[in-house]
Amino acid sequence: MIKVAVAGCMGRMGSTIVSAIENTDDIEVICGIDPAAASHDAAPFPVYATIDKAIDECDIDVLVDFTRPDVVAANVESAICAGINCVVGTTGLSTETLESLAKGAVDNAALFYAPNFTTGAVLMMQFAKIAAPFFPQAEVIEFHHCNKLDSPSGTAVQTARLMGESRGGVASEAPGSETEVAGAQGARGALIDGIPVHSVRSSGYVASQEVILGSYGQSLTIRHDSWDRESYMPGVLLGIRSVGDMQGLIVGLENLMDI
Repeated sequence: MIKVAVAGCMGRMGSTIVSAIENTDDIEVICGIDPAAASHDAAPFPVYATIDKAIDECDIDVLVDFTRPDVVAANVESAICAGINCVVGTTGLSTETLESLAKGAVDNAALFYAPNFTTGAVLMMQFAKIAAPFFPQAEVIEFHHCNKLDSPSGTAVQTARLMGESRGGVASEAPGSETEVAGAQGARGALIDGIPVHSVRSSGYVASQEVILGSYGQSLTIRHDSWDRESYMPGVLLGIRSVGDMQGLIVGLENLMDI
């Protein structure tokens, strides 16, 4: 049985993860971490205000963190330095931060990070990577709920990086910031590895992304939509089951999907 601590267990994503684990036979939630722990006495497992308190009192195999960009690094640092494997879906962490956290691992603990845990989004990124060299123009538009704390999303950043890599560093030929009119700077989006990226925030979305590629007389649109947080659960459970066989830093669900 894999013993899991869920950071942010009372949040929307955290509670969905708890429910998904409750429907498995090989994983159990051993405890939760939530700053307002005192108000959650009704939880079916201990809930601690801090990760350090949880580590002191529970035998944890895996920490799952879908919290906030301003707290995730400290949570992961405490866990991985205690020899606890980590599965992280909180975006906003730089590559340098992830690498630094992984270097602090004790007892060969692993840090598995994915900018997106939906299998469809991973396939979308891989399709975009394959298509990018064949289209001179390329852009990414991502849509998320208005409470998302980072823009652009980790998925959009990773998509742009994969596309830029497959293009050999050749930037999109689409007109850039030089076309923006006075007073409307930013209209052409953020340029990430030569790919314009645009962020939309609205209550009508959970998570959606379009990759739009253009060439002479044709265009290709690759789109993925998540309508519910349950769409992340197969990937999260796969990460929990797989991280014990890993070492160091592993980035991307595609590493577990053999694609």
